[in-house]
Amino acid sequence: MKKPARPAVPSAPASRKKPGLLFSAADLPRIRANTKDPRFAEFWQTRLNADIAADTNFLANELSLTNHVTHLLRAQQILDRTALIYLINRDPAQLALAKLAIRRMLDFPEWDSFIEGGRQILGFQRATEGTVALLLAIDYLGDALSAAEVKEIEDNVLAKGVPACYAPVYGMKYPDRVQGWGWNPRSEVDDFRHLSLKRWPLIINATNLKIIPTASLGIAACYFHGRVPEAAGWLELARSSAKAFSTFYGSDGAYDEGVSYWGYTTLYLALFAEVLWRTQRIDDRNLINYPGTVRYALANTMPTIDDHRKLTDFQHIKGWSMPTVKPAFDIVNHGDSNGAVDVSVAAWVARTHGDKLSQFVAREIGEAKQLFGLVFYDPKCPSAAPGKALLDCRLSNDIVISRTGWKTEDTVLALRSGGPGNHEHADRNSVIFKAYGERLFHDPFRAAYVAKQPRWLLRLTEAHTAVLINGKGHQYHDGSEGTNASWAFARVVDYRTGPGWMTVTSDVTDAYQLVNDQVARVQRTLVFLKPDVVIFLDRMAMKDTPATFQVRFQAFNEDLAAKLNVSGNEFTIERPHASVVGRMASRGAATVRADRLPLEVETNMYPFAEVASPESREHEIITVCTARPEGQAHGKLKITSTAKGWRVTGKHGGLEVDVRLTSGIGSAAPAVQV
Repeated sequence: MKKPARPAVPSAPASRKKPGLLFSAADLPRIRANTKDPRFAEFWQTRLNADIAADTNFLANELSLTNHVTHLLRAQQILDRTALIYLINRDPAQLALAKLAIRRMLDFPEWDSFIEGGRQILGFQRATEGTVALLLAIDYLGDALSAAEVKEIEDNVLAKGVPACYAPVYGMKYPDRVQGWGWNPRSEVDDFRHLSLKRWPLIINATNLKIIPTASLGIAACYFHGRVPEAAGWLELARSSAKAFSTFYGSDGAYDEGVSYWGYTTLYLALFAEVLWRTQRIDDRNLINYPGTVRYALANTMPTIDDHRKLTDFQHIKGWSMPTVKPAFDIVNHGDSNGAVDVSVAAWVARTHGDKLSQFVAREIGEAKQLFGLVFYDPKCPSAAPGKALLDCRLSNDIVISRTGWKTEDTVLALRSGGPGNHEHADRNSVIFKAYGERLFHDPFRAAYVAKQPRWLLRLTEAHTAVLINGKGHQYHDGSEGTNASWAFARVVDYRTGPGWMTVTSDVTDAYQLVNDQVARVQRTLVFLKPDVVIFLDRMAMKDTPATFQVRFQAFNEDLAAKLNVSGNEFTIERPHASVVGRMASRGAATVRADRLPLEVETNMYPFAEVASPESREHEIITVCTARPEGQAHGKLKITSTAKGWRVTGKHGGLEVDVRLTSGIGSAAPAVQV
């Protein structure tokens, strides 16, 4: 691979009168006011209350200069926080800690855990985010840094940051020129060193780890433009890479890695666009459908009730606990999505695009988790709440989400159809169902990122509200290359909505055929009668060899507050504030049983109900599910088998139900009459 040349020494020190990278002096009153705004006040106070003594001790005495994964990140996060606090409050203690964080970051001889050809460090997260943090610190700290201090930071960024950002961006554009990506032998990454990076120039090209070095290289190029001759070339490469990556967003703004990784990725794309516009007057702020992508994030929010129960901590790697989502900011957590929607992107889109719904999201939806949200938010931007048209959505990547609203007590039904993507699980046709403030059908959080860890099981079909054939799920990889995409596809073949209802059929046959070539059909139809009735129709056919069929319904019990009971052809999942009853019928002999995943067995943390049918070449199982608030009775909906399908009738709550499902011929979707 072409080795990035060491950049030339800047022609002159950075001018203190240049426009700010993200904001100008005129914006400071607005940003200061945001620190007192109820939207950000608690978040800001936690930053002010950070333990300066503990951080100082960590930087001075505990930090390891070969620990890039957690120690370099913590140093960067200390700098992010203290530099902005100093800019706003002029607190000398924050300035001293910011300078110490800079000093210790510069002390690292290398800034990341990856390497190309055994020589060039590859920057995917630490060298990239670190580069941005240091350049922003120069901007924020201003005259509090001497010319000599600024020069030392710039020299380090040019020597250890920019080449590390350049190398992966170049390698992903020209993978045939890559000598070989691997793990930096001097970095403390033993938990991951067994992973093969041989195909990463291709794999990472379609993931969030492409845009982070892309954006960081572009921001550095803007900072050094006109002072370092190579900066124009860096900028051209970064813009080319960002443009190529933009195609991984749908035309509606949908993103395949899940809403948590959407936030990380889209934030850095926006940071690059903002710096590019402010410093070069080049406008790439419409590179993707930014208003649409905020709507994608909005669709993936589903707040639940917070009973303040402590969840068990699980380590991802040594020193790194897996995050938990606060119930008030709960999400449709397909794949590895383990974090709430952050307000930063929405705040930026509201300002740059004048988008009223983005301002509503920035103000009312999700969590303030990043300092960038506080920087971008402008309370003067007009706001408008989402309308009825957004209650039902089929995203361009074939994920379907239907709801009654965005409040805690509202209902959300989400179907994971569509194709593969980095950070996915083996979860095609799985369902998440939340009603009356409770997760009722669950998609597990905090699955392991390393296949040798027991919680890798949470990535597999067995841990989802999905179907199994002969007790096995659809195709998935073995984790030897990380959390990359599988080959599994599902496809929405029918989707319709009407007043108070939604129906969708998704075909996942291909994904199961990859592990069992006898599979002829695997299809799921959902009928959602708002607010609280969901009908599942699962159809499976084999070619010649009979197979057993299982339909699983996962309970949310990570707080140990769920109860699961089975009686006859029914199961009940009780949560503190709501319950769901599932009533099953089948074309053949089928039974309902309760079981649990073989994880945390002493607490029964992962219970599920399973409808299982014996060996046959054809299976058709209908499960009628009703939800009610705590203490309220469920209606007794009747399931009738007809010559051509099924009929569901009765009354539940205030809802009169009369639904007919006519089974499709072959792979055709069933006809649904509501």
